[in-house]
Amino acid sequence: MLGSGRGSNFVALAEAVKAGQVAADFVLVGSDQADAKILDEAKERGVRTWVCAKGKYRTHLEAEIERELANQLREAGADLVVLAGYMRVVKAPLLEKFAGAMINIHPSLLPAFPGLKAWEQAWRAGVKETGCTVHWVNEVVDGGSVIRQGRVEVRPGESAE
Repeated sequence: MLGSGRGSNFVALAEAVKAGQVAADFVLVGSDQADAKILDEAKERGVRTWVCAKGKYRTHLEAEIERELANQLREAGADLVVLAGYMRVVKAPLLEKFAGAMINIHPSLLPAFPGLKAWEQAWRAGVKETGCTVHWVNEVVDGGSVIRQGRVEVRPGESAE
């Protein structure tokens, strides 16, 4: 699993695995942020962690850093990569090594509101309903085939926060 933040999706999935609701094992949790809480959550559960170099760009990693990330995942035995709050666009080195084996958890009902701050985009658009999409990752940002979506009502008076 790759994440850049709090790790709330990791925690939920780890609890589902523990309860026998999901058949999976975590072999590595990687992050582009050394202080990401997802790393602490993984360590608390005995899952190996790895932090990649930040690189020069805010939105994606350089090819050599992404290649090293892909190698770390392969060496750990990963056969599926879950992007859970991972705030970098995945490029060729990682996509090639995990073609057809990478999913993303995105906070909108795709194809609506792809990219960053999807919840804020939805709120500003004034939609009555939003949700979350789990989809396959491909070379188009948030453009892969939808696996599943969950819907929630946007209630009057709610904010983007």
